[in-house]
Amino acid sequence: MICSYCGQENSSYAKTCSFCEVPLKVKRPKLNGFMYLELCERPFSVLVSFHTYDLLVLLRLVREKRTSCYHLMRTVQKAPDGVVVPDDIKGLAESEYRLYTARMKVIEGILIDRMGYKPKRIDDKLLERLKEKIEKD
Repeated sequence: MICSYCGQENSSYAKTCSFCEVPLKVKRPKLNGFMYLELCERPFSVLVSFHTYDLLVLLRLVREKRTSCYHLMRTVQKAPDGVVVPDDIKGLAESEYRLYTARMKVIEGILIDRMGYKPKRIDDKLLERLKEKIEKD
C-alpha cells in the first residue's frame, strides 16, 4: 500500500506508514465543487471531511444567509409603532440569526485549524486563485 502523504511503499497489512507513521486508511478530503447552504446543517464530523475550498464556499453562503437574517431581524425589531409584530415572529427572526451565527463559527473554527486563520472576506478572486492552485497540483 502506498502512503498518500510521503509516497513510500508499505506492506498491505500495515496500519501506519513505516516512514512517516501516518495512518494508511485515512481518506484525504476531495473537492466536491457543488456546495449549497443546507450542507452547513451537517454535524462537525462530516464538515471536517470537506475540502478546504468547499468549506470556504460554504462559509461564504452561510455568511450571506446570516446577513440576510440579521437585516430581517432588525426590520422586525424596528417596526413602526402602529404595526404590531407577534412575539413568535420576532423570536423566529432572532433564532435564525443565532443559528447561522453558530454554524458560521463552526466552519470558521475548522478553517482556523487548517489554515491558521479565518478569511475576513471570501470573494470570487480568492476562490478563483485557490481553485487554480488546486487544479495545478
